[in-house]
This record gives sequence, C-alpha cells and structure tokens, in this order.
Amino acid sequence: MRKPRKAVSRLSGAALALAVTATACSGLSQGSGDQEFSGQTLTVAGTWVGGEGKAFRKVLDGFTAKTGAKVKFESSRATGVDDFAAFIRDKIKTKKSPDVAMVPQVGVLQQFAQKGWLEPLPPRVELEAARNFALVWQNYGSYRRVFYGMYFKASHKSTVWYNPKAFEKADVQPPGDYDEMLTAGKKLAAAGYPAFSVAGKDAWPLTDWFENIYLAQAGPSNYAKLATNEIGWTDPTVVKALKTLGRLVKDQDLVAGGGTEALRTDLNESVDAVFGKDPKAAMVYEGDFVASIIAGEEKKNVDKTAKFFPFPKVDEGEPPVLSGGDAAVAMKDSKNKDLAMSFIEYLASPKAAEIWAKEGGFLSPNINLDLDAYPDETTRKIAKSLVDAGEAVQFDMSDQAPGPFGGTPGQGEWQLLQDFVRDPSNPEATARKLDAAAAKAYLDASATGTG
Repeated sequence: MRKPRKAVSRLSGAALALAVTATACSGLSQGSGDQEFSGQTLTVAGTWVGGEGKAFRKVLDGFTAKTGAKVKFESSRATGVDDFAAFIRDKIKTKKSPDVAMVPQVGVLQQFAQKGWLEPLPPRVELEAARNFALVWQNYGSYRRVFYGMYFKASHKSTVWYNPKAFEKADVQPPGDYDEMLTAGKKLAAAGYPAFSVAGKDAWPLTDWFENIYLAQAGPSNYAKLATNEIGWTDPTVVKALKTLGRLVKDQDLVAGGGTEALRTDLNESVDAVFGKDPKAAMVYEGDFVASIIAGEEKKNVDKTAKFFPFPKVDEGEPPVLSGGDAAVAMKDSKNKDLAMSFIEYLASPKAAEIWAKEGGFLSPNINLDLDAYPDETTRKIAKSLVDAGEAVQFDMSDQAPGPFGGTPGQGEWQLLQDFVRDPSNPEATARKLDAAAAKAYLDASATGTG
C-alpha cells in the first residue's frame, strides 16, 4: 500500500477556516451515510458510454448508497452528439440543464465559466480538493482564480506501448530519447516489425504526438505560451517540432504502411496492429487508456501482453508528462445546488475514485487513492507516474484551444496535421496554415464569447 502524499492547498487562511467549518457541518464529508438527500434526484451529464458508462454508474450508485439521492446520468454520445459544449448549450436553451456536468476539456470548462453557466464550488469542496490533489489540477479547474471544476478522471498521454516479443526478437530496449526511439524503430523494421502503428484516421492522436514532441523539445514555458495563443504557430519552435514529427511519419520503416496507412487507421485498429493475433507493428503511442483497449471485453491480462515506456525526451529537454481529464462542474441553473455540491465533494474523495479504479479503464489524479485499487500492475505504474509528476503535468494543448481549431474533425489542427502526415515535406507551410487557423478560431471565440 502506498503512503498518501501531502497535497498543496490553494486556499487562503480565511477560506480554509470556512472550509473546515463547512466540512464539520457536512454529513457527507464525515461519511455518516445518513441518507440526508433521500427522496431527491440529481441529474448528471457526461460523455461516457459502454464500459466507461457502466463503471461511472457504479460511482453514482456509491453516492446513492451514501446519501439516498437518486442519480440520473445522460451521456451526450449516447444521444449521438460528440460536441459536449453544444449538448449542454441545447440543454440550457430548453431549460433542461443538468445539475452537474462532467466536462471533458479544460477549454470547454473555461468557456462555460466565461458564459456564466457555472456555480463556483464552495470552500468545503475546495478543502477536499486541496487534501487530495496537486495544485496543478485545482488550477486547471479554475477560471480567473475562481474554482469551478473538480477533476475526477484523468489520462496520462505520455506513454508509448510496445509488444515485448517484438522487442525481444529485434534485441532492442526501451529508448532513452527520441533519436534512440527512431534507431530502435529501424532495428525493429529489420526484424520484421515496422516501428509504429499510428492512429491518424481519428486525428486527435496526431495532436497528442505533436504536443508530446513540442513539450519535450520546446519546454513547458513555450508550451504554455502556444497553448494560450501567446506565441503563434509560425514560431521556430513549432516548425522544429513539426520537422521532428516528420522524421517519423515520412519513413515506412517507422510507420506501418506510411502516412497513407496511418490515415486509414483509427485508435482501436492501431492498438490491434501491435497487440492482436497477427502483429503488424511493434509500438503504438497513446495514453493510459490503451491498456483498456488491449484488455477488451475479455479483460485480458495486460501485464502479460504489453509493456510501456514514458514518451522519451527530445534533444536536451525533459521527458514530457501530458494529461487531460474530466472535471465535475455545478451548473448555475441547478435547482439542487446543495445536492450538486455534495456530489462533487464526494467525487473529490479517494473512495469515489476507488470504485471506478477497481473496474479498470480509469486513472485518477487523486494522490490519496491507494494504488492497490487498480486492477493490474501496468495501470498502477502509470498512475504513480502521473501522481509523482505533480506540478510538472501539462494539459492537452488542443483541449485548451477553441473547438474549431483544437477539437473538430475535418478542420483546424486535426485536419492540418492529417495533411502533414500525408505529406510532411513542407513543415513551414503547415505551420503557416496552423497559424492562420488558430488566429481565426481565437478571434471568432473572442468575438462570440465562446473561448
């Protein structure tokens, strides 16, 4: 059992005193289970479907058992809507706003706060967050220094997964830097395995590729500036990162089938290409959720099937730690604000995280969640890596951008990086197109108050 680490509090002394008082008065915080909300109903909206939806349902059942409140969960994806911001906007227009929304992108959280759709979280929730989360997670849940979102589910997007049999056959070891990774890729190709299967059809994994390279190569300061549009996409650091990515995607020894095949391959297919019955590549890059894809419905033992190594450093930089996550926010239109706040306080507890952790397919930034709650050693290692990174964690850049640039199929960064994978010969031209698309998206978002 891992000893809990001390969280860094973001609260002022006055707020902390208020939080202690509020917590002392909260039956939920003391774990009384006195059914204080019996007869009431909480509505929660999110994006999870399938296995994730079922696992979250167990978390909701835990809240019901504790408080007596019924919980109704509605998934935007189950209704055929991929744009969560649009889903919530329509709910507000029809006066059917949920009490709590599980927001999947930090940019969307900030958009909701800017529009005045969110209720600030009270001191007692801030206290629970300060006990259980590093300061970086509290800051990403804030807008203009007001705490609106409590991060419940996280992802670790700096993991490279590999087939150990392929590595053994080619006599290669996990690399220490990007150059070593490409060199190992050449040896793997010579042994019969192209280095990577790349999920270019989905497009968003390409943004993750770029962001890991950029963070590792340009450093966290430049990363933060690019993520907030403080520097443009024609900056030399961007061109350099595109060239570094281009070294990979232009080489068919390094990408199975080259860029053309990558653009026909989605994430599930890329994972299957490495860990399926007939492996076609040795490695696949993506986040911790690759483990749940490998396990599948059969719940295969990931520890025996796959291994991973951290996304390597590039040049003289540090290895990146890139993340994303889903934050619980209370909607301003909620008629059940006290119930909503108690639910978010519950989600901030290690107990709530433990319920989903045991089900698999989940990672928590909660530093007081016992790592033994995770179902396999592989996930435990990833969770420890994320928690130990502390303040070094950087959030997914595309998730921080306006949707038309950072999160929409067929346009913006998604489309332009797909074009680059198809033809990586002119990174300067790609940078100019990215800069123009970003400038328009940020300008439109500023004009309409959506970013």
